[in-house]
Amino acid sequence: MELILAAIIFIVTIFFIIIGIIDRAIVAVLGAISMVLFGIVTEIEAFHLIDWNIIGILFGIWIIAIYFNKTGIPEALAKKLAEISGHETPLFISLLGLLAGFLSTFLDNVIVVLMMASIMVPLLKRMKLRVAPFVIFTALCANFMGSALLLGDLPPQMLHSVAGVEFLEFIWQAGRPSSFIILTVTFLITVGIFHIFRFKKQFSTMDKEELFQAANTHVVRVKNKMFAFGVVAIFAATILAMAMRQFIGVALGFIALTGAGTLMLLVEILRKKSSAPKFDDILMDIDWKAILFYISLFILVGSIDKAGIIMMISEWLLPLMSEPTMGATVLYWVTLPIVGIVEHDAYILTFLHVIKDMAGMLDPWPYYWILLWAGTLGSNLTMVGAPALYVALNICEKEDRVRVSLKEFFSYTIPFVLISAFINYLLAMVIWILPGST
Repeated sequence: MELILAAIIFIVTIFFIIIGIIDRAIVAVLGAISMVLFGIVTEIEAFHLIDWNIIGILFGIWIIAIYFNKTGIPEALAKKLAEISGHETPLFISLLGLLAGFLSTFLDNVIVVLMMASIMVPLLKRMKLRVAPFVIFTALCANFMGSALLLGDLPPQMLHSVAGVEFLEFIWQAGRPSSFIILTVTFLITVGIFHIFRFKKQFSTMDKEELFQAANTHVVRVKNKMFAFGVVAIFAATILAMAMRQFIGVALGFIALTGAGTLMLLVEILRKKSSAPKFDDILMDIDWKAILFYISLFILVGSIDKAGIIMMISEWLLPLMSEPTMGATVLYWVTLPIVGIVEHDAYILTFLHVIKDMAGMLDPWPYYWILLWAGTLGSNLTMVGAPALYVALNICEKEDRVRVSLKEFFSYTIPFVLISAFINYLLAMVIWILPGST
């Protein structure tokens, strides 16, 4: 009875998260509360199901990222990209996508989208160009690279929590390239294909003069160099400390919070001598709803695990997964479309536990990576799968004052996902699956 009740609560919660008629944070909180009210877990068990280490990483890195966004450095980088592109609009949009992607390896992808939009919108309005193509593409890029390293998005942090993978193992693990290298190669090829076959046709060379004028009339300067230097220095020190976590011997969440706390103290000292942002303004920029959502997500997934649902799924999948080539292929191509219509964080966390339960009977790592990559790339299909795309659409419709049609939206997302998925699948099979199946 407990198993059936937990399954019903979980499915109903995910359903309402997907359809979006009620804010997903509220739905997730109500789902977590229901697990306690119906006796699936106690309130004490629910508290302990929350991975506070991941919440600490999210909170600490978000604070540092928000300070970084206020330094003026992102705007300066965008202006430099305009110069590097020779003010050719097709190359400029491709470079903006690359910048968004690599920023999201360290910063939350929603913050990257907001950051990039604040850079692009003034330029595009001066050029009299629509915002939608630029913002949607940079959102796809930001969401793409969020799982390349440990810091950018929730799924890699969940992988750290469930499987114990460390920062440097996202670059190289077990004698093989892992997430950062494989996703970077996939990303560069995907952006290159879009540049050649999409942007060169979509944006004419007539836009060159407009981009030149817009970039040169858009005054960009880092006003407070001491503040900017301090933010970059502490951000770099925090990332280095997280990479050395195994040797330091403390949790990643503690390192992230220590970095954020040090930065907050430094900024408060600097504010007496300069125009550094107020701490109240930083707190207002944090996505508190997202934190509530993630806290509730841990309770929901932990509850169905306690009820035995994850073990039941593991036993059902084990015969299929025991053959690496077939198991990884099915997991990859089944995951890809599902996370386009299901909140991908919940799906990935659930199946990370499924794979962990099978770890004694097979090598889990090829499946962990396959799940992470397919879950990230597939979430780019729709705004349901990727919060970054939802934020991007809101920006587009606000700035362009016209609704983005599904046809236009899918004209970006579907080709982007298909191209990246095939490239990533081939790399994953050659590097991670085929060597283990021989």
